[in-house]
Amino acid sequence: MNTRQLLGLALLTLMWGLNWPVMKLGLREWSPLWFRAITMAGGALVLLIYYGRQGVPLLPRGASQWRSVVVLGLPNVMGWHGLSIIGVDHLPAGRAAILGFTMPVFTVLLSVLFYGERFTSRLALAVTAVLIAIALLLWKELSALAGSPVGIVWMQAAAFCWALGTVWMRRANLTLAPETLVIWMLGLSSLALGLMAAALEPAPQWHSSATLWGVLLWSMLLNYGAAQVIWFAMARALPASTSAMSVTAIPIVGILSSMLIGELPSWQDGLAVVCVVVAIGAVLLKPTTSPSRHDPA
Repeated sequence: MNTRQLLGLALLTLMWGLNWPVMKLGLREWSPLWFRAITMAGGALVLLIYYGRQGVPLLPRGASQWRSVVVLGLPNVMGWHGLSIIGVDHLPAGRAAILGFTMPVFTVLLSVLFYGERFTSRLALAVTAVLIAIALLLWKELSALAGSPVGIVWMQAAAFCWALGTVWMRRANLTLAPETLVIWMLGLSSLALGLMAAALEPAPQWHSSATLWGVLLWSMLLNYGAAQVIWFAMARALPASTSAMSVTAIPIVGILSSMLIGELPSWQDGLAVVCVVVAIGAVLLKPTTSPSRHDPA
């Protein structure tokens, strides 16, 4: 990796790690589905403008390409982003980040159960470590007056959806540019989440604080905008294992940065981070076989 790529990896990890407490700030004023729908729509618009100027074809062509957008968008965007924002609403941001990044282990488990990959001792270690992490966080939630164990269910459902989408993405025979795919997955999912928000939640208050507007701009320009641009550039230039291992740092950044909004991690949180990092390393670090590939979004 050259200096520019190292800087890109560091920025990506920071943006996706810091996004967890940033989301928590936004949820203090807006309901989760409205927050996600509006920021996702704004992010899709940012990417549409950026990639349009880069000459990327912006419209899927034919029924097969539109089918790819819908089928892959349901777990990768609707499932992951929709369920995770509800999980963040119920949990401290750092704890939600830890649970969300159990995704690589679910990815490998799905590959073993449905696609014939071998169950190895590394996978057994990863599953054990993740179960310990979940038990630690569940223990913490049940023992805290402000705890919400249901948030753990939401976050694990979100991680499962992201893993399922990752498995499907690997095996999809895509004929459209990945940038185009992401733009339309975000756009259509934001529309669906917006309709759900209109039916289930009160309308957002547009006369909100400067903090809320800063959070909205962060989410649109950085989380859904700049971070996606950096990710695609790195995915083209680097081996999958190099970019994949960056996820091990994201929950750590998430839990540490959550202290900036007054969420102090407990020893259970710290030990859960260690367990999740061990699990991710177990499924991604393969010295003699090709590494797993996934797309954190």
